[in-house]
Amino acid sequence: MSPSAEAVDHQRARERVSEAAARAVQDLWRQVDPEAIRPSWIALLARALAVVAGGQLATARATDPWLYALLEPTSEEDAAGRIVPELFAGVTGAGAPLAEALLAPLWTTLAEVTRDVPVAHAMARGGTVLDIVTRTAIADAGRAADSVGMTARRAVTSYVRVVESGACNRCILLAGREYGVSKAFARHPRCHCGMEPVTREHRPTPVDAKGIFDKMTAAEKKRTFGEAAVKAIEDGADIAQVVNARRGMSSAVVYGQKILKTSEGTTRRGIAGQRLRRHDTASGQRAGARARSTRPRLMPEEIYRQADGDRDHALRLLRLHGYIV
Repeated sequence: MSPSAEAVDHQRARERVSEAAARAVQDLWRQVDPEAIRPSWIALLARALAVVAGGQLATARATDPWLYALLEPTSEEDAAGRIVPELFAGVTGAGAPLAEALLAPLWTTLAEVTRDVPVAHAMARGGTVLDIVTRTAIADAGRAADSVGMTARRAVTSYVRVVESGACNRCILLAGREYGVSKAFARHPRCHCGMEPVTREHRPTPVDAKGIFDKMTAAEKKRTFGEAAVKAIEDGADIAQVVNARRGMSSAVVYGQKILKTSEGTTRRGIAGQRLRRHDTASGQRAGARARSTRPRLMPEEIYRQADGDRDHALRLLRLHGYIV
């Protein structure tokens, strides 16, 4: 299912809050004295906490107006089911005090310094951690508020994942999927995906990961999936097979040649595993009771390298290795 314009606007508003807060705390981080990292960040911590908690509160306060405008109260019970935005501020998505999380960039920087990393590089690493903590905390607070607000409305039976441009390839695979209203939201650090409620009257229109892929620009596709993966998908490979393959990616030396392979989907129950085992048997090899094929599952990059411009050969390899299903 695809998100409504209202759901997209709600998500983008949260991203703007997160972006503003991230810039503000980075300004504070730049005030840290490289000669006195710990005391100077401790002195700035209260201001950083106010910025991030303020962002959390702002996103949580946006939940009820959005849900009421989107769904409209259907009963006195739903109309009374307001969330308490303040309860979503000051803690991380894991329930830890936000102040503790905001110490993470300090500990990261000091750990780098003790490993003789130049202070400037260590500070940059700490700034990256601070950005992750800030954006994740604000997005988690907003999603938690949305989830609670949906649960409070009995008309809401489920939610769909709202995925927009800029999402990672793993999130794009989940685009439009429907989950029970009490199902926890799967996210990663700095994930800015959101959710939209589903009721009998409000059902977003269908969409899938390939639909999002087709709407992306060439630059967005390359940045999100990688050049070889984009080529494989455009040649007909299943987008889920291509993305999932990267989870088990590694290099190996076969017959004296270095190749890129993956362990993903190579068991007897995986599509690639079944095809490779059949190929082993057809080639005179005994598959036996082995859990995996002896033939490595090639990554799309490796397939195109071996095909060397021969599209028919590339398509044969893409099918054999389970990318075209």
